[in-house]
Amino acid sequence: MKLKQILLCGLMVLCCAPLGAQTSKEEMFATPEKTGGVYWAYPLDFAPQTKAPKGYKPFYISHYGRHGSRYLIGDRDYKWLVDLFEEAHRAHALTGLGEDTYRRLLKVWEEAEGHGGDLTPLGVRQHRGIAERMYASFPEVFKGNPFISARSTVVLRCAMSMVAFGDRLKELNPDLRISYEASEKYMDYLNYHTDESNRFTSSQDGPWAEEYRKFEEAHTNPERLVASLFKDKHFVLKKVNPKELMWGMYWVASDMQNAETKVSFYDLFEAQELFDLWQCVNYRFYVGNANHADGKGIVVANAKSLLRNILDSADEAIREGGIAATLRFGHDGNVIPLVALMRIENCNVAVSDPYEVYKVWSDFKVVPMAANVQIIFFRNEKSGDILVKVMHNENEVHIPVETDMFPYYKWEDVERFYRDLLN
Repeated sequence: MKLKQILLCGLMVLCCAPLGAQTSKEEMFATPEKTGGVYWAYPLDFAPQTKAPKGYKPFYISHYGRHGSRYLIGDRDYKWLVDLFEEAHRAHALTGLGEDTYRRLLKVWEEAEGHGGDLTPLGVRQHRGIAERMYASFPEVFKGNPFISARSTVVLRCAMSMVAFGDRLKELNPDLRISYEASEKYMDYLNYHTDESNRFTSSQDGPWAEEYRKFEEAHTNPERLVASLFKDKHFVLKKVNPKELMWGMYWVASDMQNAETKVSFYDLFEAQELFDLWQCVNYRFYVGNANHADGKGIVVANAKSLLRNILDSADEAIREGGIAATLRFGHDGNVIPLVALMRIENCNVAVSDPYEVYKVWSDFKVVPMAANVQIIFFRNEKSGDILVKVMHNENEVHIPVETDMFPYYKWEDVERFYRDLLN
């Protein structure tokens, strides 16, 4: 069944499910952009925030955010497809749909050329929006001229996300003192991976790799797609790698939601094809960054230095005063283990069967473009007691710490829980 025929049937499926809700095939069919996984553009459907208990005012925010929407990692991810379709066009080897696809690719290339891996304009808008909502939700934090620490990994799209975020805060309060840093000095917690973790996640010889190879083989079926685009079988035989073509078009299709050019390629795919490809991607991100059962926690442990920095920075802000926020900017491979280590709802779930992963863990829910974790600190003006609430992608979430006033937790209980995890 073609995707456009299925979309009508899926209109009753919610576009955004709660973090802990099981992902269904119907949900993915209804919103094909979700099959882009980590290319899912930052969703803007937030639940209303719960009012703080009486007498508590926000005074500090700890944050870690993924860079915003970006282009595909390299120009080559577009150019090889443009070149292939151009050659096929010259050889009169394309079907009518193939010719139309070629014209669409040329439009995309006009925008994407030279921008491989860069933040898109949407990525800038996402971080400006997150900053603006943070300021509006917790204005007490940003009153006067407090200090804000903003640090990013050395990757340009992360630094540009940091600047977009900070610029919006400065527009809202020009007196804010923001320190911007993008340095190797902080990579040991902003983007840390152990050798042990890298060995496990290796696609060449990781203990999961052969099973995944077979899984991907079973879920990549390009014959229909190739036949719809190319009419010359001899050209296909000589020039087209069907699986590479399918994957290449999948990535371009997935990333169009992050670009300015209003072109779609979803009509090229059947809904089941997109769902199958996404299952492969979702499993790869689960193995590489989350709590795969066979990894026994070694991948999630990559976030320990980051969590330690979060705790230490909070202690400093509480002790010293005058610090409004600690802002950190990195990648999907940092947010995923962090939310797992923090035990945010079901983000730490441990399974190993590739056919079951999507039912319990979905990359687009955990780490869309501009994904973020925020810990908001509230102080009682009379007693000095401190409460916190945790937000994931600007929605209040549960952590396994006892409380009778969710989403608010006693900071001393939260810090003790996380210090124990680190020890």
